[in-house]
Amino acid sequence: MTAVRTPVDRPSETAVPDDVSLITDEATLRALHPTPLSRATNKVLPAIDDIARAIIARSRFCLLATQGPNGADVTPRGDPAGFVKVLDVRTLLIPDRVGNNRLDSMVNILHNPRVGLLFLVPGMGETLRINGRAQLTDDARLLASCAVRERVPKVGVLVTVDEVFVHCSKALVRAKLWDAGEHIDRETLPSYSHMLMVHADNPPDVNAEQDRIMAERGLY
Repeated sequence: MTAVRTPVDRPSETAVPDDVSLITDEATLRALHPTPLSRATNKVLPAIDDIARAIIARSRFCLLATQGPNGADVTPRGDPAGFVKVLDVRTLLIPDRVGNNRLDSMVNILHNPRVGLLFLVPGMGETLRINGRAQLTDDARLLASCAVRERVPKVGVLVTVDEVFVHCSKALVRAKLWDAGEHIDRETLPSYSHMLMVHADNPPDVNAEQDRIMAERGLY
């Protein structure tokens, strides 16, 4: 498959009509929805309880949402179960592993500490949501507990917890996310290295890039 970079300039035409109806205030938005049940509004906790701790201990994957001067960003974080450490009922530590060194999330945190976390556990439909305020740390005493294969991360994200709540399974059930029978054939989409060839302004050598990706799979 030959990689050809395609233009991504904004098209001159859009599918959104000029007179599209937009919602611009909370009252209008809420008028379109039923009043939330008390079980939805009263379930928010100010700290990590035993249930939340158990979910975090089993989670292999979470999403970290941040907001910076250039807009919002969401990044995936994954590792062996329990990679996010519960330091106390109000504090989490998320290790930063080998990556692309864009540092989008961490730079955003330096500008705006507000973050959101979504924890997933393979085979479990419910998710855990945590909102709070983040700081970056290079404290070796804290990061030592995050070592994997004897590699200690250089940086971690310390999150002071403000809100903790469990989210129902509807989204994952509808998506059939954990249903292996619904998983795509990966060969129907381009490889990661090929996508880089197409999207990058200065595309790297495809073979060298694939070698780098394979090498990083064993690094932390």
